[in-house]
Amino acid sequence: MNSYRVAVAGASGYAGGEFLRVALGHPSLEIGALTAHSTVGETLGSLHPHLAPLADRVLVDTTVENLAGHDVVVLALPHGASGQIAAALPPECLVVDLGADHRLKDPAAWTQFYGSPHAGTWTYGMPELPGNASDIAASRRIAVPGCNVMAVTLGLLPGVTSGILDVSDIVAVLANGYSGAGKALKPHLLASEALGSASPYAVGGVHRHIPEIQQNLAQVTSGNPADVGITFTPTLVPMSRGILATVTARLTPTSAETPATTLETTPEATLTATDLHSLWTEFYADRPSVTVLPEGRWPSTGAVLGSNATQIGVTVDRGTGRLTVVVAIDNLVKGTAGTAMECVNLALGLPADLGLTTVGVAP
Repeated sequence: MNSYRVAVAGASGYAGGEFLRVALGHPSLEIGALTAHSTVGETLGSLHPHLAPLADRVLVDTTVENLAGHDVVVLALPHGASGQIAAALPPECLVVDLGADHRLKDPAAWTQFYGSPHAGTWTYGMPELPGNASDIAASRRIAVPGCNVMAVTLGLLPGVTSGILDVSDIVAVLANGYSGAGKALKPHLLASEALGSASPYAVGGVHRHIPEIQQNLAQVTSGNPADVGITFTPTLVPMSRGILATVTARLTPTSAETPATTLETTPEATLTATDLHSLWTEFYADRPSVTVLPEGRWPSTGAVLGSNATQIGVTVDRGTGRLTVVVAIDNLVKGTAGTAMECVNLALGLPADLGLTTVGVAP
């Protein structure tokens, strides 16, 4: 098996550190330059003491010179910081961006939600989206999805692609661990403020992951993100990592109201929880990292902690004619570093799950 040298820009942060943790278990990756900005000159062990094999490595400045010469460069930088560096790297270098800079196709949507010039669109790094895995395998510039986007999209994809959901009426409420807010010191992220408290943020249609969710669901429906209507409310809860997304969407009138029969023979059937479970299970049958739980069991963030696993529970609320799907992921693994590693593997011609585990840590 070939060996590939990988550099990580932004190695001092949560996302960069998590990619390094995953990379340490990868049989084909050799860890090269580790770069940072404000922590240049410090050892990685002083910032990520859990990464013992790399503890003595010294962080260097995030420059093209330090990143060039590697087979793979992973950018774990704040939004707006990736474009200039990526543009200067050679085209044969595989560059995977964990940030938001290259996810959106619509420059106007980027400007509206991020308030800066758009850096351009790269191959979207979500293998579960129909057709995306082959695009990723052929690409040298890949944008990893946002963590909340991953949870909501995975939850809805089977229903959206089958046409049983009205994508104009989606409601998503997410419980998020604090690592999703990054490592920067902010008063509302202090333990004295966060412990014992849950607090919503980016309420009222302003969260930056909204246009990305719309883009994903439009890809498998009308093609127009404006046709996807979503009310999206994230909430910080006192846990270090994890996302628990509860998403509801209205069933299409034909699937919600006509007499019950089998889903396979009559698309207009009244869908039961058993029908939905079968549909979701079949959709993810070739994705070993995604588990659709038995009827009556529901996901928990604790069950996927530290793993690249996704847990999904799905049912129907017959009283409102809505589907309810609950999704649990680790925001730093499946939501960031694990999906990045899937993309690296695919682009290098390796098995998508190489170096990844779906086994969580408990208790």
